[in-house]
Order: sequence, then C-alpha cells, then structure tokens
Amino acid sequence: MRIARFSVDDEPKYGVVETDDPEGLTGTVNVLDSDPLYRSAQFTGEKLQLADVRLLAPVIPRSKVVCVGRNYAAHAAELGNDVPDQPMIFLKPNTSVIGPRDGIVYPEQTNDLHFEGELAIVIGRIVRDLPKERVNEAIFGYTIANDVTARDLQKSDGQWARAKGFDTFCPLGPWISTELDVSDLRVSTELNGEPRQDGRTSQFIFDIPEVLAYITSFTTLLPGDVVLTGTPAGVGPMLPGDEVSVSIEGIGTLTNKVIVRD
Repeated sequence: MRIARFSVDDEPKYGVVETDDPEGLTGTVNVLDSDPLYRSAQFTGEKLQLADVRLLAPVIPRSKVVCVGRNYAAHAAELGNDVPDQPMIFLKPNTSVIGPRDGIVYPEQTNDLHFEGELAIVIGRIVRDLPKERVNEAIFGYTIANDVTARDLQKSDGQWARAKGFDTFCPLGPWISTELDVSDLRVSTELNGEPRQDGRTSQFIFDIPEVLAYITSFTTLLPGDVVLTGTPAGVGPMLPGDEVSVSIEGIGTLTNKVIVRD
C-alpha cells in the first residue's frame, strides 16, 4: 500500500495512491479520513486525480530524523574513510524535511553541496531497546530520502549538525510503502537525468535489524520518526538549477530541484 500526504487548496490530507508513475504525477488517490500512522483510518469515498493534488513530505517526524553514516563500504571508500565497526549515527532536525518537487535551498555558507540518495524507514510505534528479531513490529513503512550534505562544512566543522541540518536538507517522498521486502532493493540517483549513484540495500554494512536495535539501545523512537539507512557510492555536487532524482525499486522516485533562496 502506498500512503501519501498531499494538499488540495493548502489543506493537508492523506490517501492511498494508485499509480504506475514512480513520481505520482498521474494516477489517483483514495482519500482517508485521518493520518493512518496515528489512528485507524477509513476511506472517505472521495477519489482524486494525482494531477490535481500536490504531494507533500509523506511524514513530518514528530521528534527527529536519525541517520546512519558510511553504511556502504564503497561510499566510505570514495570519501577516504574507513568502514565503521558499529553504526555511525547522526541526527537531522525535522525542520530539514521537505517533500517531492520542493526546492533544496543552496545555502550561502557552502560551496560544495552534495546529494545522497537513501532508503528511509518510517517508525510506527514507540520503541526502546528493540530486539533485532522484532524490528518489523516498529516499522510503519518505507520512503525515499535525500540526505543533502554541505560537504565542505562537514569537513570543517568537526561534527555534522550544520552540514546535514539546514532547512530543506531532508527531502522525503513521494509516499510511504507499507508492504515491502527491503532486503535487496536497487537505490539509484540521477542528476539532470544522468546516472550518479547505483547500489543495493543488500550492500548495507549494518542491516535494518542491526540499525534499529542499535539506535533504540540509546534513544526512544516515536511514531513518525524517520531513519535514513545510508547512501551508496557516487555522491557528488549539485548546483542551483540542477534537478536530482532518487529512485528506489518498489517505492518510486523522489525529485527535487536545487534553488537559491529569494
């Protein structure tokens, strides 16, 4: 099931998407009466054309976006880093989240803005000290993320809060897929239509059970929190005017354009 958050006349709504278009530009959405992440939702009977709605970020994390760094060996190597011996965790603020087709703002503080396409996990219940064998109980579904990074600030600051945390640095979308085997999915990124990243979730250094067990060993995850699982090799710079599209097999495609703030 594909669950979308969308707006019509600026009013956010939720619905189940039916489409063959990976970006959801065509197809239909069956409207729900509430956010199914937080309560049992029912169909209202209203059906809208996707061409007539605006897809929003499918979830706004209640408290945090938790990210795993260097979770692909080839990505660690391309930046000259060693493979970590345990998950490398950092946070992005929920104010960094934007949706499909929203603009990624190129900050004046950086000269080296990079894309990082990733699989994202949407948490569906309150969890702490989650055993590996029970991680599926905590997962509401999966979506696509772009872990936008100011690479020069990442190197100069000594920690990653600013480099990863600017407003607009966490595009999510186009929807949440709730029934998906994510053990071996293709994760790819195109910049202006040219291939840049191409990896598979089977290449994770730390798989999803390991990641969620590790994260919940030190912090509580809440419904709506999002976990980014790491990016394949091939990251690179973006400039204002560029369009970046992250695609994940079985989910769809998340596209955003890089802009300069007015």
